[in-house]
Amino acid sequence: MNIAFTLTILASALATYATRTGGYLLIKSMSTIPPRLEAALNAVPAAVLTALVAPSFVYNGLDVTTTMLVALLIGLRAPTLVMLLLSWAFVIAFRHFWV
Repeated sequence: MNIAFTLTILASALATYATRTGGYLLIKSMSTIPPRLEAALNAVPAAVLTALVAPSFVYNGLDVTTTMLVALLIGLRAPTLVMLLLSWAFVIAFRHFWV
């Protein structure tokens, strides 16, 4: 393994640990969480999900984009496991018959 690669992994691990520990210590030191901070923290999961899903939706081809739209529509009515199974079947069929 290359030393630059190893140092990059170690630096990433240290940065992750520092931000998680720092955030915990910051919140723990507050007697109450200000409403604006609480609103910002509540928005983080949606922002992370968007940051993970949006590039795939835009750049990974018609099969992925169509499957995400189908999963969204199924997910509005069905439980998560059903949505995952039907979306999985859809993308396999789409790739087999149309791509």
